[in-house]
Amino acid sequence: MAKETKHVGKIVNTGEKVAVVFRTVPGESNMALVLPTATLRDDQHNSLMELIDSEQGQQANELGEIMFTRSFANGTNMLTAVQAEGRLKKVATDTVKMTPTPVSEILLSELNVLIAEQRNVSVDELYTFVSGAPKSDETATPATETLPSEEPVAAPATDGVLSDSDLARSYRSQADAMYKEAARLRREADELDPPKKKTSSKEKASAEA
Repeated sequence: MAKETKHVGKIVNTGEKVAVVFRTVPGESNMALVLPTATLRDDQHNSLMELIDSEQGQQANELGEIMFTRSFANGTNMLTAVQAEGRLKKVATDTVKMTPTPVSEILLSELNVLIAEQRNVSVDELYTFVSGAPKSDETATPATETLPSEEPVAAPATDGVLSDSDLARSYRSQADAMYKEAARLRREADELDPPKKKTSSKEKASAEA
């Protein structure tokens, strides 16, 4: 049986190979963010394919999540680099055919429906499974509203490329999630092995007296 590989597909009409970075876009569940692999330099392409084929890459719910934590050979963050170079494209999910094996294909739109059914949610809610994404019961922030300590949030780009503001919001959300996870792990570590209380100089002198 052929090995299945997540996150890879091709554009239906052109056959162009793509890596599916995010299967849906918040507020636009019929759209996905893809990365045409042929546009990458050889070193970038090799690094990306190694990541996709890795155990961590295959376990990742969304390729973009693991790309956010990895770097290309030159040290640049994968997700940041492909965005800065304008390589991320927003396309309709029914124009992307996933190719988990050389002999099997499924439209991304159909795959999203199957995943949503497995998780007992709607396709519109799939984005909430991305690390750091707002929960479905949270009120969406209007495009013109200013968040505390942040720049005004711009409306999503309409030219098929994820805007810098969109990406910045994703980074902030993921950074917040990572901070919360780190804090949780710290609490669990302290419960397992409580840190020793530092003895003040006065207490030390009193004990020695």
